[in-house]
Amino acid sequence: MSVAEIAVTLGGLGAIAFLAWFFFGPKKARVAQIKGNVQEIEVTVKGGYSPDTIRVQKGVPLRLIFNRQEAGDCSSRVVLPDFQVSKTLAAFAKTTLEFTPDKAGEFGFACGMNMIHGTLIVEEGEGAVEPAEAQRGNGRTPEHALAVGVGPTMQVGKMEQVEFAIVGGGVTCPTCVVNIETVLKDLPGMDEVQVNFGAERITARYDPNQVSPEQMQQLIEATGYKVHRRDEPGTQETEDREAADRRAERQDLKRRVIIGAILTAPVLFAVMADEFFGASWLPSILLNRWLQFGLIAPVMLYTGWPIHRTGWLTLRHRTADMNTLITIGTTAAFGYSLVVTAAPGVLPQDLREVYYEAVGFILTLILLGRLLEAIAKGGTSEAIRKLIGLQAKTARVVRDGREEDIPIEQVQMGDIVVVRPGEKVPVDGEVVEGRSTLDESMVTGESLPVTKGEGDTVIGATINQTGAFRFKATNVGKDTMLSQIIRLVEQAQGSKAPIQRLVDLVASRFVPVVIFIAIGTFIVWFNFGPTPALIFALVNAVAVLIIACPCALGLATPLSIMVGTGKGAQNGILIRSAEALEIAHKLQTLILDKTGTITKGQPSLTDVVPVDNVAEDELLRLVASAERSSEHPLGQAIIQGAKDRGLELAEPSEFQSITGKGIQVTIDGRQVLVGNRRLLEDAGIETSALEQHAERLATEGKTPMFAAVDGSPAGVVAVADTVKEDSAAVVATLRRLGIEVVMITGDNRRTAEAIARQVGIERVLAEVMPQDKALEVKRLQGENKIVGMVGDGINDAPALAQADVGIAIGTGTDVAIEASDITLISGGLNGVVTAITLSRATMRNIRQNLVFAYIYNAAGIPLAAGVLYPAFGLLLSPLIAAAAMSLSSLSVVTNANRLRGYKPMALAAAGAPLPATAPKVEVREQKTQKEEAMATVKDPVCGMDIDPNNAAATEEHQDKTYHFCSAACHDKFKAEPPRYVA
Repeated sequence: MSVAEIAVTLGGLGAIAFLAWFFFGPKKARVAQIKGNVQEIEVTVKGGYSPDTIRVQKGVPLRLIFNRQEAGDCSSRVVLPDFQVSKTLAAFAKTTLEFTPDKAGEFGFACGMNMIHGTLIVEEGEGAVEPAEAQRGNGRTPEHALAVGVGPTMQVGKMEQVEFAIVGGGVTCPTCVVNIETVLKDLPGMDEVQVNFGAERITARYDPNQVSPEQMQQLIEATGYKVHRRDEPGTQETEDREAADRRAERQDLKRRVIIGAILTAPVLFAVMADEFFGASWLPSILLNRWLQFGLIAPVMLYTGWPIHRTGWLTLRHRTADMNTLITIGTTAAFGYSLVVTAAPGVLPQDLREVYYEAVGFILTLILLGRLLEAIAKGGTSEAIRKLIGLQAKTARVVRDGREEDIPIEQVQMGDIVVVRPGEKVPVDGEVVEGRSTLDESMVTGESLPVTKGEGDTVIGATINQTGAFRFKATNVGKDTMLSQIIRLVEQAQGSKAPIQRLVDLVASRFVPVVIFIAIGTFIVWFNFGPTPALIFALVNAVAVLIIACPCALGLATPLSIMVGTGKGAQNGILIRSAEALEIAHKLQTLILDKTGTITKGQPSLTDVVPVDNVAEDELLRLVASAERSSEHPLGQAIIQGAKDRGLELAEPSEFQSITGKGIQVTIDGRQVLVGNRRLLEDAGIETSALEQHAERLATEGKTPMFAAVDGSPAGVVAVADTVKEDSAAVVATLRRLGIEVVMITGDNRRTAEAIARQVGIERVLAEVMPQDKALEVKRLQGENKIVGMVGDGINDAPALAQADVGIAIGTGTDVAIEASDITLISGGLNGVVTAITLSRATMRNIRQNLVFAYIYNAAGIPLAAGVLYPAFGLLLSPLIAAAAMSLSSLSVVTNANRLRGYKPMALAAAGAPLPATAPKVEVREQKTQKEEAMATVKDPVCGMDIDPNNAAATEEHQDKTYHFCSAACHDKFKAEPPRYVA
């Protein structure tokens, strides 16, 4: 090897070593901080606990965040027996365990199978307790972690949240995301930071006593990225401002691209014509290097300024992103060309090539790619703009006895609002006068109009069709359903899917590794390449820097999530987070609550069976008339059924209620008995003619009632909580998708089996008490299944929270909706199918994007490094590398936009055959009286009685521990403790 080759080799290896330290070496240590008045530490669970020795302070609430990066039974649970707490840990997810360590010393914690161990050291004040050698277990020195809160307790206020919009296109790859998250997390008082590449949004939770949004913004912009604060996310003003910013960004990019193209075109044309065609007619002035320098310098300094500014600023913070790669590559090419132009004598004759055309073309083409990408990305965020566009601008309210039109912002709760045919309902409310049909498809996704009358609820942004009506405003401003939908969609679009972890990990290493490969490429080509070796080395190193495209990786997940959650909202499905959207596609078992989910949740008349020549309508008229004096729900169902048939009811007299048996009434001078068999037998009436019909109806899950008129059996009337029209089709479709469908109910075995048979469900959990539903979900999860739960009642909230994915029927209670991951606004069960198929379509789209991105980089980087040259003599020009890099991002954006064509899956035909096998009904064994009743505590938010050992979260407030059935209830309590303590 020559001296030059030795020098280049040593210099390159030294540069790699320095850069490895520069990017990955120790940086300023992050100090553990108080977060919301608790001690907090994250423990990685992967073959063990890391750290496996944790120091905390006695008496200070402790939050242990277990990041489980594996599956299997071994580490599926963590147990701290000394504090009587335990927690199931979800696979490949983070699970929070909160409690207050109330005693000092060393305490072991272990997995449920006692296979892996850790040590919790609880210290008095600032004292230290050394871990016992016996606790080290595996023979290695344990990894230590100092949890937040060790030392004097620091009083802080509650956490606040702020959002920033990224403007100017500075964030161009996932490495930018990692850079922003890293610098923000170093600030004191930061609780959580999420940067969404696709949504171009930063969300941060912070302690306002330690840091301010202004400080965050200054630090972000000092790192090289321009942002502005989003004061009111989801409002027309915010969207208009961000739309204006995006237009300004596109205009700026367009201007820079046009200038770059105009200045680069003559240089590129001259070089191509001379090198490839030997054009003798070409004016020599176009090949003058000083002219080329004069044309390309503005391209380098103006067109490429957004790239260079961010690229160099990130290096100041010992990080790098895609801008850094382009900046290093083009600066090297431009600097080398400038040396050749200004001082050619310092280089040998065969090394006096210039690359101005490559610099101009690369910068212009990359900015052109970003312009096209910015235009294409605009389509992925259209869901929010469409939802905001649904809102009415004005409302006609009755004030001081007269109607007046006012801006929708001025509508107050309790206002009487007038809606005429063809107008939009401005806010949520309750009809007080009139009747009409409304098109609710834009909110619920249901295409059929809905009839509304007095006492019915109307939703803001829906369209009135036929009649005029008045309603009382019940939710206005940010409390309307549409505003909540917009807020939830924004929240989901700004969240990260678990699959993003892989992308973030790759992104944090990608750019430095590419720089190492570029240096290695330079060394190899300089040492072993053909002459002129320096030129080959420089060109191929620049090609490696230019073709690497972390931005394609960064766009792969968030753009699909944005489109997927937006399509969900358009179809009446609210997906709270990207994590829920991802997990839903893996569901293996889906539990359906019976009442209000499979069935309508209210009894209705199903059968009228007359005997002894009694007319059916006459039997129903008499029974319904008899029930007019009864308040029993079954009686009201019979009355409603008679009214639906247009029957005129008579006024009952001599009404007598016989406890536990039924009623005896006189109707039009005729004595009518309605009740159970014992009622008729006590009256001496033969019931054998009715029992066969009653038995058949009971087998079908219906409640039969015997009727007698004037001392003779008249017939049987049956009432049941009827199955929703689409339940059987939904169950058949879910089974066709490969999902096991399980029904859960408190009903007895016979009724549960009858309902399951009607809808085609093969597995039933019957006679389950409301407080045990969550335990049943956990039991199915214990079968190594990913379990979803669909419910609507307040007693479903713990089960919804326990499930891997909780799906709430939107017509159900607020608590159930708060505890769920997905909400079906319309209340139709067909939304479950849509949610699952949309999840599968979204994840399929994400995987396609990732394949595009990974294959591109896996093939492009070696090709640019010249691996094909020895065998085929092929090299990749930096110009082609720039074009390929731009196309890679554009291909990912285009593929993500394909998801906008998603259409809900058609349900299986209503007449699809039911399973031949009888449903398998499982009834939990009841505890004997000798067993101790489990002590329960009350959730202060929703009022549910819960087992403290299975609480989803706990909170210490004024020296008292509160337990919560779900994270949603916990969050509500933390936001306003006095309200719930009182």
